Amino acid sequence: MADRDTLPLPLEVRDRLAELELELSEGDITQKGYEKKRSKLIGAFLPKAPGKGMDPSVPHERRTPVTPGSSSRYHRRRSSGSRDERYRSDVHTEAVQAALAKQKERGKMAVPMPSKRRSLVVQSSMDAYTPPGEEHIGLQDTSSGSEEEGSMQGEGTPTSSQGSINMENWISRAIHGSTTSSTTSSSSTQSGGSGAASRLADVMGQTHLGKSDVTGYTTDSIQVERPQGSTTASRATPKYGNAELMETGDGVPVGGRVSAKIQQLVNTLKRPKRPPLREFFVDDFEELLEVQQPDPNQPKAEGAQMLAMRGEQLGVVTNWPPSLEAALQRWGTISPKAPCLTTMDTNGKPLYILTYGKLWVRSMKVAYNILHKLGSKQEPMVRPGDRVALVFPNNDPAAFMVAFYGCLLAELVPVPIEVPLTRKDAGSQQIGFLLGSCGVTVALTSDACHKGLPKSTTGEIPQFKGWPKLLWFVTESKHLSKPPRDWFPHIKDANNDTAYIEYKTCKDGSVLGVTVMRIALLTHCQALTQSCGYTEAETIVNVLDFKKDVGLWHGILTSVMNMMHVISIPYSLMKVNPLSWIQKVCQYKAKVACVKSRDMHWALVAHKDQRDVNLSSLRMLVVADGSNPWSISSCDAFLNVFQSKGLKPEVICPCASSPEALTVAIRRPTDDSNQPPGRGVLSMQGLSHGVIRVDSEEKLSVLTLQDVGTAMPGALMCVVKPDGVPQLCKTDEIGELCVCSVATGTSYYGLSGMTKNTFEVFPMNSVGAPISEYPFTRTGLLGFVGPGGLCFIAGKMDGLMVVGGRRHNADDIVATALAVEPMKFVYRGRIAVFSITVLHDERIVVVAEQRPDSTEEDSFQWMSRVLQAIDGIHQVGVYCLALVPSNTLPKTPLGGIHLSETKQLFLEGSLHPCNVLMCPHTCVTNLPKPRQKQPEIGPASVMVGNLVSGKRIAQASGRDLGQMEDNDQARKFLFLSEVLQWRAQTTPDHVLYTLLNSRGMIASSLSCVQLHKRAEKIATMLAERGHLQDGDHVALVYPPGIDLIAAFYGCLYAGCVPITVRPPHPQNIATTLPTVKMIVEVSRSACMMTTAVICKLLRSKEASAAVDVRTWPPVLDTDDLPKKKPPLLYKPSNPDTLAYLDFSVSTTGMLAGVKMSHTATSAFCRSIKLQCELYPSREVAICLDPYCGLGFVIWCLCSVYSGHQSILIPPSELEVNPALWLLAVSQYKVRDTFCSYSVMELCTKGLGLQTESLKSRGLDLSRVRTCVVVAEERPRIALTQSFSKLFKDLGLHPRAVSTSFGCRVNLAVCLQPHRLGKLADQGTSGPDPTTVYVDMRALRHDRVRLVERGSPHSLPLMESGKILPGVRIIIANPETKGPLGDSHLGEIWVCSGHNASGYFTVYGDEALQSDHFNSRLSFGDTQTIWARTGYLGFLRRTELTDASGERHDALYVVGALDEAMELRGMRYHPIDIETSVIRTHKSITECAVFTWTNLLVVVVELDGSEQEALDLVPLVTNVVLEEHYLIVGVVVVVDIGVIPINSRGEKQRMHLRDGFLADQLDPIYVAYNM
Repeated sequence: MADRDTLPLPLEVRDRLAELELELSEGDITQKGYEKKRSKLIGAFLPKAPGKGMDPSVPHERRTPVTPGSSSRYHRRRSSGSRDERYRSDVHTEAVQAALAKQKERGKMAVPMPSKRRSLVVQSSMDAYTPPGEEHIGLQDTSSGSEEEGSMQGEGTPTSSQGSINMENWISRAIHGSTTSSTTSSSSTQSGGSGAASRLADVMGQTHLGKSDVTGYTTDSIQVERPQGSTTASRATPKYGNAELMETGDGVPVGGRVSAKIQQLVNTLKRPKRPPLREFFVDDFEELLEVQQPDPNQPKAEGAQMLAMRGEQLGVVTNWPPSLEAALQRWGTISPKAPCLTTMDTNGKPLYILTYGKLWVRSMKVAYNILHKLGSKQEPMVRPGDRVALVFPNNDPAAFMVAFYGCLLAELVPVPIEVPLTRKDAGSQQIGFLLGSCGVTVALTSDACHKGLPKSTTGEIPQFKGWPKLLWFVTESKHLSKPPRDWFPHIKDANNDTAYIEYKTCKDGSVLGVTVMRIALLTHCQALTQSCGYTEAETIVNVLDFKKDVGLWHGILTSVMNMMHVISIPYSLMKVNPLSWIQKVCQYKAKVACVKSRDMHWALVAHKDQRDVNLSSLRMLVVADGSNPWSISSCDAFLNVFQSKGLKPEVICPCASSPEALTVAIRRPTDDSNQPPGRGVLSMQGLSHGVIRVDSEEKLSVLTLQDVGTAMPGALMCVVKPDGVPQLCKTDEIGELCVCSVATGTSYYGLSGMTKNTFEVFPMNSVGAPISEYPFTRTGLLGFVGPGGLCFIAGKMDGLMVVGGRRHNADDIVATALAVEPMKFVYRGRIAVFSITVLHDERIVVVAEQRPDSTEEDSFQWMSRVLQAIDGIHQVGVYCLALVPSNTLPKTPLGGIHLSETKQLFLEGSLHPCNVLMCPHTCVTNLPKPRQKQPEIGPASVMVGNLVSGKRIAQASGRDLGQMEDNDQARKFLFLSEVLQWRAQTTPDHVLYTLLNSRGMIASSLSCVQLHKRAEKIATMLAERGHLQDGDHVALVYPPGIDLIAAFYGCLYAGCVPITVRPPHPQNIATTLPTVKMIVEVSRSACMMTTAVICKLLRSKEASAAVDVRTWPPVLDTDDLPKKKPPLLYKPSNPDTLAYLDFSVSTTGMLAGVKMSHTATSAFCRSIKLQCELYPSREVAICLDPYCGLGFVIWCLCSVYSGHQSILIPPSELEVNPALWLLAVSQYKVRDTFCSYSVMELCTKGLGLQTESLKSRGLDLSRVRTCVVVAEERPRIALTQSFSKLFKDLGLHPRAVSTSFGCRVNLAVCLQPHRLGKLADQGTSGPDPTTVYVDMRALRHDRVRLVERGSPHSLPLMESGKILPGVRIIIANPETKGPLGDSHLGEIWVCSGHNASGYFTVYGDEALQSDHFNSRLSFGDTQTIWARTGYLGFLRRTELTDASGERHDALYVVGALDEAMELRGMRYHPIDIETSVIRTHKSITECAVFTWTNLLVVVVELDGSEQEALDLVPLVTNVVLEEHYLIVGVVVVVDIGVIPINSRGEKQRMHLRDGFLADQLDPIYVAYNM
């Protein structure tokens, strides 16, 4: 469009261009059509570009910048259709363009575009990408022409620089393009353009991001320990979803699209953005948030203290009526035929003329009927002074006027409110609260409105949400009875009774009622009459809402005082015909019109069809929102266009008003057109510090203000500091305007505290003395009084946002956002700006409605430019920018945006945006300083330090095995195989194992002798068919059950080493079979034993597709056993030889097998037997996976050792029948049971609503003494508590549930059996597990600080169980290996007879082996050999004593060292962040976090519609900032079930990370936070 100004175009071409532009801005023509027609029009006038072959339509790259002066007035006038006129300003647009150009010079922000699933993208956003040579893809051409201003000069030849800019744009576009195109691929590693994207990211990294590494991100910091063998095997598994194995860290394929984007994000974040944080004091290890220090160079107010300004004298005219009712009576009787109000229909035809006579008669009728016809004679429903609601639609001012004056005559207090459209109208609940607090019981309404209200089936009007019970009273004359001749309303002079209550919506959405007294009402009308020069019988056109504010004061009240004729234009007519008010001014030769900037803007857009407009009759055009700083541009543009149609410049009269102070100031209509109105061009930078500085040298960030006239007649006005004591401002300081006058509101109804702060303010001068004995009223307007007593308004208190100590006004931010190419992407009037408090500072949020036809790339480009523009002009970062689909933001009754409701939706996550861009990295500058690691202190000083501070070294041990007297017969035997043989001889028919099926029936059972005989046959089979030597490894691939146990003992009898392996899942062979193969290979199994069914599965077609079936070792089917028994059972020569191998995959995706010797196995069984008091007479119910760790030991080994009967319940059966486990526990009257967290979760979720029906089926858990959760993680306290609570009604004792803790180096360190109902001195009962609350912030510094329950940042931790007999524990520093004191978090080291004897690795990684299994402390007790568990925890000596009278030491496990994340120098445990995230929104079912190149990635599973996905991004970012002081780098929203969970119910985070980086998650949405 700016081409017109630089090219000599004929007038008619310019005219046609202007029309085209208008069509485009109004949406009558597409962008494509516009470009086509435009290039056609100006094609002939273009100079040809030398041999470039570029599209002629966009040659604006090398043009001289266009200054506002050079662009014709015509052009500026016609282009005004391009954005919301309230916020329109060419200067501002230019400033925005220049700011953006400046940003471009600095190197474009490489903002990675979010990835979205196809179903979320309404329209395909892949344009054909052509290299920059063929098509110019620059920043979109804008109306101001100053697009590239200053960005090109002095950068070498124009052509080369043009190329580079284009190239850069093109690169970023291509990156953005490839993202959306390839989101559909869910499993391929490299789809569509992702290869290109990663290459381009590299290009971008080199071209203009440089190599400056500010933050020191390194990619090498990810080291993942894993046994060597697993790496080779794992390379071959391309698919995602295999929860057991995945490449990690160094094996990540980083070429994927996701990594390119993250790389791009990292590069962008590396740039120094904000000044570095200042130093602050560290109090102990308390993290302190950075407090923004005031900048010493910031502008300060230097003027003298201001003086209060007095308005002119209120001249009392002799014939002014003594009250408004008296005026009505006068005109109603003297000139009953005079027109009072003309209403319009939607076609703009006069619908109805209300005369003063009719108004008087009908108001009397209403007054009489309300007072006498409601309730009974003795008990009338309303009495004088009561409040009544006025509920009238916007198109019926006549009925409203009658009702309002009816109330005044009846001495009732009208409370005008909006018509509630639905039961859940935005803000309607708050209005209900206002009505309730005002004690309203009656609502007056019109017939049509009454019919239109929502009704229940019985025809009653329902009670609206939050509303009191109302009697609806229709005010139409035909429904009312005539007052008797002798009845006459009591008309008094105006007094201090309340006249009416005007409602006001606050910033937070609450609704207050401002009470206006009768004397104030009258005085206000007089002051308006005097300042506006109203005379009798003038005609006034009113476009404003007549129920409140300027519309009510001029169009309903002052008009009646002066017998004026009001032409009321309803909002619905303005929507159809924006010119209607101008037509009415011409038609009625109106003297005055009351409008808002919006109405002027609409008239501008529509005026081109109008030929015969004449506005010369207007002597005053009241601009009601003149206090909006951006109204000036509407006024200017309107004058520009309509001056030729008779509009005189001095007619435009902006005014400032507020519900509390009524009219604050209004510009008087002068006859002297030589005196120009006041203008102030102020620096935004100065305004943000609250001072007035005329235009800074920057000339970019300025705000042009127009005056709103002088103070009202009879009023005193001053400006006070907006917060704190109401002290007068200096002359060059911005503050809140305060008014002292009779004509203001007097209170907020029923709220004395708030009233005092607003209506009873005594401004102080510099020495602290009040400047007046009369109270002032705060107006809620921010501004200053300029030369000549002119008032200037710079914003509203409600729109004020204080960010980092600087003040910003929401309207200013809106204006800047709109100056960025508005018409193509967002709707003009539909932008909401508000602030939310995150981490002790306000953060700016911008929400806009997006046009349905804008593509993903377009809107994203617009968003990033808005961020840059706001940053450039206001020097403030936007925390979140969200685009929502058109027409979805909550509206106010007159069609504006309901701000507080929008904010509410945003905060509760129900705004449903279609695009979100969060910028916490650039906005949040008050994070605590990253922790620096202190140099290590020597061992001696630590010892001394601990002694001095009275801290004991953190160590503890279970009971001593040597001293325990027990008649343990099994102790005589060194080997479990011998114990089984002994039991088979002494108690042959004693049942050891009972297996249940999903119906709770016994599927099979084994007695001692049966197990012995089966094991013998299996041993024979291994020797004969398998030809195995002793010491060979055998993989046992069985479902949980009896076969597995028999096969295990068969191996022991044959002298082979068994390895239990979970069988592949028949429905999911592709992902589960490779894990089986891997364990079989890594464990070097010579053969596999399994059932016939699994044999078949291993040879199936699906299996051969997943792995190479030919490389399996021989497979033996134990369903077909030989008849004979072996000649001789094997007896190991040395108890330290290998008994079995225990393989498991850690949560970090590391497959580790540990070696268990015969000695350790027997010691383990004995320890558990003593801790749990297991004897042959006991029955124990077990619902665990029997493949590794403690689960395997309890399932397979303990019964043989202790002789108790185990009732086996495979966890998989619970998926069919969730009540199976508990029913079995109840049916067999079991006292001890073991389960896993997954089982507990299944029961909690699956049986939550069935406790009553289970009770009726006889489920009784009152006999359960111990229910131990077997786990290798921090106890899940929330789950165990909800489980206990849920089943309390079924008899479960709250103290029965406890946890255990084991790890790879020691399969069970703690196990807490509670001995309920037994005295502490009887045997081994341990005390209750204790719960402590620790300070999460201290924990990040590896300190343990106990706090009270419920204190901020507290984290509940439950003891992990009682330390097993024969186990010693110490807490050591994982880095220095020194022992730690009680108050420290460190690694748990363990020394015990049942420690595993080492990792089983193919290549024997000795370093890892010795470090994990044979560690010694660096000082203190340096002799003992410890095993390192790899878990962080702490010990705490409790007040409780155990059986021996010793004080009980509780062990608290905090989390795995491998999983812990080092961020900002502190240690975070993923589970803590995940817990916070899951709490934020009801739709988040699961969450997992991990880091990638120092960025925190949060993956959430969404249970809800995909539309909710983007709601989660701000919520997740907020909560992690608030609770953990961390900035989330990437938020990934995925479907339920994507986060992989292993059989123990633990999240596999590393595995998820690899899936994310390889682009295999098929996410719904990925947001990259800036």
